[in-house]
Amino acid sequence: MEPTARRAASSGTEPPGPAGELLDAFVRTVLACPPATAAAVGAELVSVLRDERPEWRARFEGLLAAVEARAAGRGSTFAALGDDERLSVLEELEDDEDHRSACDLIGDLHLAAPASWERLGWRPGADAGGAARTGTGVRVAAGADAPADALASPPQVEDRYDVVVVGSGAGGGIAAWLLARAGRRVLLVERGGWPATADLARDHLRNPRAATGLDPWTGPRGTADPRTLLTGAGPAVLRPGDGGWNANAMLLGGGTRVYGAQAWRFCPEDFRMASRYGVPDGSALADWPLDYDDLEPYYDEVEWALGVSGRPGGDPWAGPRTRGLPMPALGGGSQARVLADGARALGLGTTAVPLLVNSTPRAGRAACVRCAQCVGFACPVDAKTGTHNTALPWATATGRCTVLPGTRVERVLASRRDRVEGVALVGRWAGATWRRAVHAEEVVLAAGAVETARLLLASAHDADPAGLGNGTDQVGRHLQGHVYGGATAVFAEEVVDLLGPGPSIATCDFRHGNPGLVGGGMLAEEFVPTPAATRRWLVSSGFTPRHGPAGRDGLDRLARRVVRVVGPAQEVTTAGSRVRLDPGVRDGDGNPVAALSGGVHREDRRTQEFLSARAAQWLHAAGAERIAPLPVLAPCGGPSAGQHQAGTARTGSDPATSVTDPFGRVWGYRNLRVVDASLHVTNGGVNPVLTVMAGAARIAEHVLTGRTRRRSG
Repeated sequence: MEPTARRAASSGTEPPGPAGELLDAFVRTVLACPPATAAAVGAELVSVLRDERPEWRARFEGLLAAVEARAAGRGSTFAALGDDERLSVLEELEDDEDHRSACDLIGDLHLAAPASWERLGWRPGADAGGAARTGTGVRVAAGADAPADALASPPQVEDRYDVVVVGSGAGGGIAAWLLARAGRRVLLVERGGWPATADLARDHLRNPRAATGLDPWTGPRGTADPRTLLTGAGPAVLRPGDGGWNANAMLLGGGTRVYGAQAWRFCPEDFRMASRYGVPDGSALADWPLDYDDLEPYYDEVEWALGVSGRPGGDPWAGPRTRGLPMPALGGGSQARVLADGARALGLGTTAVPLLVNSTPRAGRAACVRCAQCVGFACPVDAKTGTHNTALPWATATGRCTVLPGTRVERVLASRRDRVEGVALVGRWAGATWRRAVHAEEVVLAAGAVETARLLLASAHDADPAGLGNGTDQVGRHLQGHVYGGATAVFAEEVVDLLGPGPSIATCDFRHGNPGLVGGGMLAEEFVPTPAATRRWLVSSGFTPRHGPAGRDGLDRLARRVVRVVGPAQEVTTAGSRVRLDPGVRDGDGNPVAALSGGVHREDRRTQEFLSARAAQWLHAAGAERIAPLPVLAPCGGPSAGQHQAGTARTGSDPATSVTDPFGRVWGYRNLRVVDASLHVTNGGVNPVLTVMAGAARIAEHVLTGRTRRRSG
C-alpha cells in the first residue's frame, strides 16, 4: 500500500455524528488549522476514499478506531480532548504506518488547495500573454493543445500501412516523424489520449511525480490496468497510482508531455561499463554493442531539431560534440548562486543543466516563463519540448502519419519466425469495445520498458512459444531505471526564489572515476517543489514534525529555505530484475498484465549512498544549517524502473544475451524493431531521454537506408 491515507465515508460530505466529529478533530489536530479548513480537507478526504481509493477505507477506519481507543484510555473521546492531549495521542502513533500515511495525505490535500499557498509565499508562476486561466493561477497559452482533427478515430484506420509504431513518446514520436518524412505511411498507435493542458498544469495531487497514491491524469487511471509486484512479502496487485506499478505517462507524447526535460548525453564510459569496471558478482553488467561515436550524430540532430537549451562545458566525462546547443541556458536563481559558491569552495566543476525547454522563443513556441509548476505538469505556455509539440505534428503534417489515440496493441501478429505481419488492436468506440488487425511491412515498438517487454511476451505463437525474440529467455530481464542519491538541507536565510524549472546547476564530477565504485552519477538542484512536496521533504528529513502546530509553523518558516540536490545513480542491472506475464491477473481487455520482480544490486545502493554523501557535502559547503541525506533504498523493495525504465529488450551482438541486434531488430524477425529505452544495456548516470531520442533516430535511419552514420575524427 502506498504512503497515503485511507478513510471512511459513504457520502461526499463529512459523515454525521460522532464519526464526523472524530474525523474533524483528527484533521484539525494534524493540520493545526481553523475548523473551516479542517471541514474542507475532511470533505475532500471523504471524496477521495469514496471515489478514487475505496480500498484504503478499512485501514483509515482502523486508525480512527485506534485514536479513539487511546482517547478512551484518558477517559474521553478524542474530539473532547484539549488540543495538547489530542496532539499527545497522535505523537504516540508516530511509528504507525497508517498514521503516517494519513497525515501525509491530509497534508497533501490541504496544500494542494491554492488557498494554502499564500502563507508559504508560494506561487504557481508567471502569466503568459494571450492565455486562459486554469483556476489555480496558471494561464494556458492558446495553441498549447493539439487540434482534434490531427487525431484519427477507429473508422479511419486502414487495413495496411508501411509501418505501425506503438507508442508516441520519446522513441516512438521520433521514429514516426522520421519515417513519415521519408515517405513511409505510418500508423502511430497510442494507448492514452490527450488530456487538456489545463488539467495537466494544475493538479498537485494527481501529478505523475506526486507521491499521493492517486492515479495520475497522465494515465492510466482506475482498476482496469493492474500490474503485479513480487517481493519478499509476496505478490501484490497494484494500480497506476501505486509506486511499485512504475508508471510512465501514457498519453500522446508519452512522458515528454510532463517530464522535467533534462537533456543529457550519455558519455563514452557509459557504453563500456563492463570493460571499465568488470562485472560485479550477481550483476548482468555488459557493454553496449555501439559506442558514443555511433550516437553522436543523432544526439546533435535531435538537439538542433527539437531545441535544447544549455551551455556545454564543465563536464569532465562528456564526449566530443559536432557543435554547441541551439539555445543558451535558462540560468539559475538565488539557490543556484548559493550552490555555485559551495561548489567553488569544494573545487567541484559545475555545468548548466541542458533542458528541452525554450530559453528563447523558437519554432513558433514561447520561451519559458519560469513558472514553479514544471516537472510532472504540462507546460502552460508550450515552452517545454516533447514529441507532442514537435515530432508528432511534424509527422502528421506530412500527410503520411495517422495518429490513433486511446488504443492498445494486444499483440504483434506473427505466425512464423523471420517476419511479423502487423498488430492486433483493441479500444473503445461509440460506447463499445472494438478489435481489429492492422497489417504492416514494419512494426516498431516504443511502449516503454515494461509494456514493450510485456507485448513481446504476449505475442507468442507456435514457432516462438516463449514470446517474440525470447528463445534464450532474455525478454523482460535487466529491468532498470535510476536509484537516486541526494540530500535535503535547510538554510538560515531564504534562498528559494521559486524560479522554475529548478535544475540549472549540476556537477558531473562523479559520473565516473569514483574509487571503489562502479560508475556514479551527476548531481543537480531539484525541480521547484509544490507546497505538498515541500512538506514531504521537510517531514521525511526530520526537519519538521508530521502534525500539529510545530509541523505547521515549521513548514511556514522553512518552505523558502529548503533545498534539495539529487542525481541518478548508474545501475549495474541484474538478470533477476524483470518483467514477466502474470499467470492469472488480466487487464480490462482480458490480456495478461506485467508481473514485476527483482530488485537493485548492492552496488547500486553503494553508489546511491556515495552520491547522497557528496550532495550533503555540497550543501554543507553552500552554507546549509541542517542536512539529511536521502535514505538508502531497501534491498527487497522491488525493481527500479519508473519514469526512466529501461533495459528489458537489451541490444547486443549475441542472441544468447540480448533481445535485439545493434540496430534495434528483434532477433529472429527482420521487420520488428524496438526504439525505446528497453534497448539500453546500461542507463547512464543522467536522465536518459536524449539517448532514447537519438537511438530512435539512428534506428529509423537504418530502417530507411540500411546504414547509420558515425562520428569521425
